[in-house]
Amino acid sequence: MRTLIAASFLAMLTACGPKAGGTYEVAAATGDASAADSIKAEADALWAERGDKAKLQAALTKYEQAYAANPTNQELTVKLTRGYYFLGDAHESDQDAKMAQWDTAIGWGKKCMALNKDFTALLDKGDEDEATAVRATTKGDVPCMYWMATALGKWAKANGIAKSLKHLPTVKAFIGRVSELDPSYFHAASDRYWGAYYSVIPSFAGQDLDKSKAHFDKSIAAAPEYFGTKVLMAENLAVKQQDQAMFDKLLDEVIAGDAAAVPAITPENTVEQAKAKALKAKKSEFFR
Repeated sequence: MRTLIAASFLAMLTACGPKAGGTYEVAAATGDASAADSIKAEADALWAERGDKAKLQAALTKYEQAYAANPTNQELTVKLTRGYYFLGDAHESDQDAKMAQWDTAIGWGKKCMALNKDFTALLDKGDEDEATAVRATTKGDVPCMYWMATALGKWAKANGIAKSLKHLPTVKAFIGRVSELDPSYFHAASDRYWGAYYSVIPSFAGQDLDKSKAHFDKSIAAAPEYFGTKVLMAENLAVKQQDQAMFDKLLDEVIAGDAAAVPAITPENTVEQAKAKALKAKKSEFFR
């Protein structure tokens, strides 16, 4: 029966629907190369205040200008991929607006990945896709892979179960490669992803709440300073297990935490505190 259910869902993947944008190519330089560094410096100053939507949007505009002048600068494509992901996750409330920002992030992620010529060479052969070509990536590609996969996962989930399953091989391959190359990246991000993955994936596709907890616990132990791991664990694992004590403990710890303790992630932790408060306010909706 499980096989039949899985087959019926896989059949849905050929249905028409929105497609993630962007192509794996590096743009030709069109801006003033001599101005790229100064534009980037202005963008970096605005990026530090990305908790403010207008400042983040201004930073992204300047990063795009710098990219036009220097499209082989990987740092610019990483900031644009991460920045548009954060814009959708932190600053948009309308679902369509969120998806639009995540779609833009995916496009920049592809430009970021395209800087690895070995990766694009495998794709250009025509008999490989992202999930297999990912073997050509290196540790330097980890930021590109992580932020693109994160944006793609959120975008696909927002488009429904069929779209999620269609893009799941790519997301899993990218995060799996992050796990291999740099599991500590962005505050133990890969274990955080697997914690969420094993709790939200349908049962026929491999849901495993024990694995979910193990990955969440590992991420928290490695990077307790990042609030998002506890928020994800409460929202997904605790709710799935109907564990109210876990739900309350995790969210209360985030709400009581000092979002400014680690300046590099103060904007992210501030957003996660707001998410924790919103989840607490809706607790009765999650538990029977």
